[in-house]
Amino acid sequence: MRGGAGSAVGSGNASYCAEQVRRFDPDRYLTVLFAPRARRAALFALYAFNIEVAKTAEVVSEAPLGLLRLQWWRDALEAIEAGQGPRHPIAEPLTEAVRRHHLDPALFGRLIEAREFDLEGQAPEDLAALEAYAAATSAGLVHLALQILGVEAAAARTAGHHAGIAWALAGLLRAVPFHAAAKRLYLPRDLSQAAALRTGELFELRSSPALCRVAERVAACAREHLRAARAVAGQVPRKARPALLCATLADHALARLARAGYDPFDPRVQERPPGRAWRLAWAALRGRY
Repeated sequence: MRGGAGSAVGSGNASYCAEQVRRFDPDRYLTVLFAPRARRAALFALYAFNIEVAKTAEVVSEAPLGLLRLQWWRDALEAIEAGQGPRHPIAEPLTEAVRRHHLDPALFGRLIEAREFDLEGQAPEDLAALEAYAAATSAGLVHLALQILGVEAAAARTAGHHAGIAWALAGLLRAVPFHAAAKRLYLPRDLSQAAALRTGELFELRSSPALCRVAERVAACAREHLRAARAVAGQVPRKARPALLCATLADHALARLARAGYDPFDPRVQERPPGRAWRLAWAALRGRY
């Protein structure tokens, strides 16, 4: 954080980041509560930054404006790397997080670049393209969280890669109605064509057997990544768990989707059931994710 930002300002910005995460990313907010208190401000700054770039397509009226918004964050991160982050309620705490925990600038760069895809208005070509998008956005975020937690173990990075992809895929399935309302589609184009999914019908916010078939295939891919994340669990340091608890949340989200017949429009998929904090606590207590 720049020297001109006083402690009161820094504290206020840290609280701002925590509140942004609590309001707009309540699942990740819960996972932060299982991190050591000294690491939480940095995690909140990281996740607040993610909210800012992730919502770009939602807050701009046309793609060029979105590109300008993402470029602002690229420039801000370059300034942060130089120790001169801009005065901004998220950039200032992020400057401190980058400085204190030596966060990898390449991960930030890939995350912002991947968010340009949101502005294109095109569905990913295939499942591999969707996985690559999830890796750059969600898995990259998990890797940055692991750096904040001081975890360098290769097994933790492997688990983070797969857990992050699984969480992103589960989230994109849950967000199908939201994206459809905005005429955006993240379901792989080849799977949609094979299932004879009618995009126009989807954009009218109507479900279909074709949609459920595509969602089931994407969910199966997410489960494969969860299995891969847990295959190395015995080699993952316990202090990595707060960054990996997204796997527990993804598991429950996929279970709700399965009970709904893989219909993203089913109300059971959209609800945030009570007891999420207890599920996370139980997983953390047992050293699992």
